[in-house]
Amino acid sequence: MKLLVIGHSVEDHTISEQKEIVKPGGIYYAASALTSIAPDDEIFLCTYAEKENYSLFSDAYDKCAPDFIRYIDSIPKVWLTIHGLKERDEHYSNVNRNLDIPYDRLNEFRGILINMISGFDIELTQLKRIRENFSGIIYMDVHTLSRGMGHHGHRGFRKIPDFDQWAACIDIIQANEYESKTITCFEKEEEIAREILNCGVKQLIITKGEAGAKLYYLQNSELNFMFQSAVNIEEMNKIGLGDVFGAAYFYNYIKTNNLFYSLDVAVNASGIAAGHDGLSKLKSL
Repeated sequence: MKLLVIGHSVEDHTISEQKEIVKPGGIYYAASALTSIAPDDEIFLCTYAEKENYSLFSDAYDKCAPDFIRYIDSIPKVWLTIHGLKERDEHYSNVNRNLDIPYDRLNEFRGILINMISGFDIELTQLKRIRENFSGIIYMDVHTLSRGMGHHGHRGFRKIPDFDQWAACIDIIQANEYESKTITCFEKEEEIAREILNCGVKQLIITKGEAGAKLYYLQNSELNFMFQSAVNIEEMNKIGLGDVFGAAYFYNYIKTNNLFYSLDVAVNASGIAAGHDGLSKLKSL
């Protein structure tokens, strides 16, 4: 099975308890998860990479098909300040132009996972063209599309302009609780879900951190949901968990077409990632 993953590569500078650690970030987490979950499948990665820091990403990227990995002078850098239960602060520098999408090869793939790592990974016009050229499942993690670009690269939450048009092109949308409030004019979760599903989206998944995840869908035009609680695990990591969740759900849903099973696997996969302080241990997925 061939799968395509689209998103920016990012050099993460994580600041916690007055310590700064440089790690691979962005689409790296989804690539790491998918190559661990699906070692016998072909994962194609559409991203920009930088030769100077490629060693940060090589353990995952070397397992992906290289067709759409393009080298540029400098990839984005992001400073993440972790605040415990509060949503993290993000500051970006060197946000790149949109990715180059291989439109003429899209129908080689069973599914496309788009993770809006920087919020500038693709534009709405590109997503519309992807939809026009691809008949399979498109899964999108809202991620930093939910944040505008402020002073000194600060990324604060905002309502996403024209998100109904984004939603009309997507089969499955993932957002955390903060991001979900940026995709419609509503604040209540059920109203958000109903509005998004009425745009043509088949599933809306809202991740809830230590609580688990909730999946909304329509059945006979009625709003339904299922909830999966998180695994009870000692948390050692807070970065990349949503990316691991999305990769696990995306892969298992395409393989099984089973919402319940896929949600359960995704919640457990993100729990495993939370319980490890090193991404090298993601092989346990």
